[in-house]
Amino acid sequence: MELLQKAQLWLADGKPFVLFRKPGEQQATGIFQRGKISHGCNKWSDSGFVFAPFSGDESWILPDSDSDSQTEAFQPQFPALPAPSLQIDTNAKLKFEQLVGKGKQAIANGTFEKVVLSRTESVDVVNFDAIGTFGRLAASYPTAFVYLWFHPKTDIWMAATPETLLKASGNSFETMALAGTQKFEGEETVEWQKKEKEEQRLVKDFIWNSLEPIVSEIELTAPYTAKAGNLLHIRTDIKGELNDSQDLGQVISTLHPTPAVCGLPKADARKFILDNEGYKREYYAGFLGELNRSGKTDLYVNLRCMKVVASKAQLFMGCGITKDSDAEKEFFETVNKSLTMRKVL
Repeated sequence: MELLQKAQLWLADGKPFVLFRKPGEQQATGIFQRGKISHGCNKWSDSGFVFAPFSGDESWILPDSDSDSQTEAFQPQFPALPAPSLQIDTNAKLKFEQLVGKGKQAIANGTFEKVVLSRTESVDVVNFDAIGTFGRLAASYPTAFVYLWFHPKTDIWMAATPETLLKASGNSFETMALAGTQKFEGEETVEWQKKEKEEQRLVKDFIWNSLEPIVSEIELTAPYTAKAGNLLHIRTDIKGELNDSQDLGQVISTLHPTPAVCGLPKADARKFILDNEGYKREYYAGFLGELNRSGKTDLYVNLRCMKVVASKAQLFMGCGITKDSDAEKEFFETVNKSLTMRKVL
């Protein structure tokens, strides 16, 4: 496939590029920066493919003015790998359960209503094949946004993310409230516990209340169960009309980071995360996608992702913590989420 061959050449030459396949589509797109100069994304009126962090780091863009785009039919037939063997790290389990306990205590103290806490795992990847891994991701997760991003400022990042941050065209926009998690056991008709329903309601209410001042119309679906790989979530679809298309930057700033990756109130939850998680999220729980390309914006939250440097893959996974959370269950939720990446390594 010419697209994959070109990506391999760009990777070998150390030039920025991205490969991506959108949910449900049978084509893949590559955006290849012509030069090696790094372009920061400083305003939401820029046009190109943006890669933005959770907090603090710089946003990068492959600008349309310095990049070439190519789209090809893509129905990957990459062979599945053996099921990954999982060994629970008891020290990591204890550390994360203590972090959850600290988060619950902050909730009890009235610091915030919800906080999303995360952790990382490191996996050895000798002779890592980035292009082949992208193919396996696309074949394994047809309903996810799957990407391979390389930039000399960030190294390799990959994901199969289930969550849209924002779709916009003119004044029209779409987003979603996605929260609550349980393992898929063969049936999508499942019972949701009070904790998961409350977690999703907080996300939905935040988006509704935040967007209301800058929209002329807004519609929400009833919450429903959505499958993402080996996991199920509660999802509400949200769409409407902006008062002014120039409000796009305000919408992005309002939504990011969403309560589904940060918490509520957002500022207090983010401070707790930065002070207590014990590692730097970088671009995990940030967002990426097409910004103002041909008059459209299509952005996704960077979840179920990993960063690859040399022979190590760093996997990122988190879960929403409320007053009803069980620390051990939350840890095993992160284990289940780690399988999205482990299954293709």
